[in-house]
Amino acid sequence: MSIVFSVVLFALLIGALVDIILRSDEQVKHLPKIVWVLLVIFLPLIGSILWFTIGREYNQRVDLGSFGDPRRREKASRTASAAPTMRAKTTEEELADLDREIEFYKQQDRIRRLEAELDERRGTQE
Repeated sequence: MSIVFSVVLFALLIGALVDIILRSDEQVKHLPKIVWVLLVIFLPLIGSILWFTIGREYNQRVDLGSFGDPRRREKASRTASAAPTMRAKTTEEELADLDREIEFYKQQDRIRRLEAELDERRGTQE
């Protein structure tokens, strides 16, 4: 029983170390790679479990196909490719949008005041 546990633990240790080493720095989360390596070496069970649960960045799920009507997959791929890609605005772009919006509402308010003044002048002339 202990031999099986030792073999499984060793395989988990080797798998975690290989995975850590082969990942790019952008795919490693929370700690530097060297710290993850040391954690897995000194605490094999806990370190490996932590690595596979919180330490690595998982890629988006790849659809390898499924059983069923192939038209469903075609429809899903068409809608995914037709969707526009949105990028997040920078803080400067957000501030510029807000400035434009503020200016727009100031102009609308000025127009309303001028129209009210014009209506008032027309009312006093009659």
